[in-house]
This record gives sequence, structure tokens and C-alpha cells, in this order.
Amino acid sequence: MFQIIGLLVVFGMVFGGFALAGGHFDVIIKAAPFEMMMIGGAGVGSFLISNSMGTIKGAMGGFGKALSGPKWKAKDYQDLLTLLFVLTKTMKTKGVVAIEPHIENPKDSSIFQNYPKILKDHFACDLICDTLRMMTMNMDDPHQVEDAIEKQIEKHHSEAHGAAHAVQNLADAFPALGIVAAVLGIIKTMGAISQPPEYLGKLIGSALVGTFLGIFIAYGIVGPFAARMGEVLDEEGQFYKIIKDVLVSHLHGNAAQISVELGRGSVPTSCQPSFTQMEEALNAAPQI
Repeated sequence: MFQIIGLLVVFGMVFGGFALAGGHFDVIIKAAPFEMMMIGGAGVGSFLISNSMGTIKGAMGGFGKALSGPKWKAKDYQDLLTLLFVLTKTMKTKGVVAIEPHIENPKDSSIFQNYPKILKDHFACDLICDTLRMMTMNMDDPHQVEDAIEKQIEKHHSEAHGAAHAVQNLADAFPALGIVAAVLGIIKTMGAISQPPEYLGKLIGSALVGTFLGIFIAYGIVGPFAARMGEVLDEEGQFYKIIKDVLVSHLHGNAAQISVELGRGSVPTSCQPSFTQMEEALNAAPQI
């Protein structure tokens, strides 16, 4: 929502200011389609050249993500903490035998099925199950497990940010592509150097539209969207760090409630459940 408002403000202030200053839109309107063909087409082409298909798809989806915001909401963080509470408590009180069926086949697990959104996220589900599986194989050094989880999260985070970096690179390229379009416009103008000044003025104005559009698109539209994509991905990545915090705390020998409380402290402030809310959720959690 704020991104749409931001776009309206950007367009309104730039073009509104131009109009109030006495600017005429006829030159911009006439030149814009051709300049956009050169700038936009070159931008899309360079984007396709420099990125893999996975990055391109991620970038396309990233614009929707920038508009909709992080996929994890307050209820999802509470569900994650509740799921980890049930798993760690079961492992501590009933042993690894009780937990093995659930981590070996989470899709059929009566625990994971209570949290379908988490179950649908393959990385979150695999991170939980693989870590608990390592624990069942006597990998119980908290520092070793923490390092292993951090490497997985870092890899996932880096791959997820590939699309945002690609869009930012595209934004960085637009001003230069605008100059390319402007230079072509100047070449066209020089070819008509014998024409009257009024005609040459229109040609130069059309050429400068290319420079304007390149800078405007870069810093007014594409760059801000790339920054928002990165911000959303950073917040979504916090979801996986909570898994690390809770499971490492469990390996340190803390009670399940304490581990969950440590994980609750890592929840983004806007989504963080209160101590009372979390306690009520844990009390209502289904047990094995």
C-alpha cells in the first residue's frame, strides 16, 4: 500500500513541479515512447544477459513481494514458537524415539499438520527436521550445531537476495542507458544542424528526455523497489534465525519454555507476541 502511495507521490511531485514551473509536456509525450523503447529495451536485454532464469523469476516475484510485504505474519511467528516448543519438549521428556516419526516424514506428522504454512515452507521445515535429525544421531555440541545452522541460513539468505541485487544492478544501469538514448538524440540533432533553432531546440529537448527517464526510472522507481525487496527478505530471514535460537538453546539444556522465550526475543517487534500470549499458545498446543 505504501509503495503505491510512494509511486503516486514521486510522479505527482516530479511532473507536478514541472507543470507548475511552466514546463510543457508535448516534447516529453512525443519523445517518451521512443526513449522508453531504447532505455527499457536495453535494460530488459541486459537483465536477461546477466542473470540466470531462477534469478529472473525471483526478481519478477520480488516486485510482488515488495508490494505485499513479508510473508510471515504475527500468527506465523507464534505458530513457529509453538511448534518448536512441542518438538523440544517431546524430545526432552520422551526421548528421540518419540520424535523420529515426525521429523522423518513431517507431511504425515500430527504435529506439523497443525501448522500448514510452516510445513509448506520447505526450507523452514527442512531446517527444523534436519537439525533435530542430527541431534538424534548424537550431534549434541551446541556450538557445532549453531555453526551448521548458520551456514544453511547464510546460504539461503544469499540465494534469496540474488534477485534483489539483480534489480539493484538494473537500477544502477538505467542512468547510463538514459545517456545512451540522449547521445543518439544528439546524433540525430547534429544531422539536422542546418534546421532553424526552433526545430533544433525540440530535437535537443527530445534527446534530454532520455537522460531524464533513465535517472527517473533508476532512482524514483526501480532502485526503491530493489531496496524494499531486500528489506522484506531480511525480515523473512529472521524467521529462520528463531529456529536456530530455540534449537541451540535446547541443546544447552534449557527447558522448552526457556528456549521458546529466547526465540521470542528474536521475533521482529511488529510481530512479537507478548509473554502472556505466548504462554496461552503453549498451554493450548497439542501434545504428542
